[in-house]
Amino acid sequence: MSHPSFAAPADVFLADVGPADGLAEATASIPVFPPLLARGMAPLPLVPLSLALTAYAQRIAKCHPGLFRRLGDHAQSRFVLDPTDLPFVICLAPGGGHPRVTVVRGRGEGVARIAGPLAALLGLVHGAYDGDALFFSRDLVIEGDTAAALALRNAVDDAELDLTAELSTLSGLWAPYVQRIFKFAETRTGVHLSRPEELMTW
Repeated sequence: MSHPSFAAPADVFLADVGPADGLAEATASIPVFPPLLARGMAPLPLVPLSLALTAYAQRIAKCHPGLFRRLGDHAQSRFVLDPTDLPFVICLAPGGGHPRVTVVRGRGEGVARIAGPLAALLGLVHGAYDGDALFFSRDLVIEGDTAAALALRNAVDDAELDLTAELSTLSGLWAPYVQRIFKFAETRTGVHLSRPEELMTW
């Protein structure tokens, strides 16, 4: 079985983020989504995916009510999350705690864009990677309103999300099987699909 390939730094300059001392964490081993699978996802209907992600986001908002409040002045802004190794982007409208997610092809529209490999975005959400190191190395890049993007990042950091755990709670009796499937996928791909155990016990 072939090993996962690794993401090259994005080619968009990260504005308003300067060098910082002590960013020694390596981010060069971030896996990228297999290109063949990504191309196979291109014809997928996006409306059902948007509805499912909206329901998922609303569940997270209910369980973590402070998440979107922490956005402050940006609680009504629209963000574009751009997994650069997938054939679509995710547009998140926090709606002041009533989020709506729209999956679109192309660049999407929003006040800020956070772009990078899917694994880097998930690793940032789960606290598996140092956010400053990801941005400094340009594995993740920001376009548009940097203050809004950093507000979103800080809100997610404070919420200490575990997306697999959130999905498991929606699965009822299937929760143990969902957890095992995601744990297996995480082990085989190196993608952080849940919050690292050392962070959960810290």
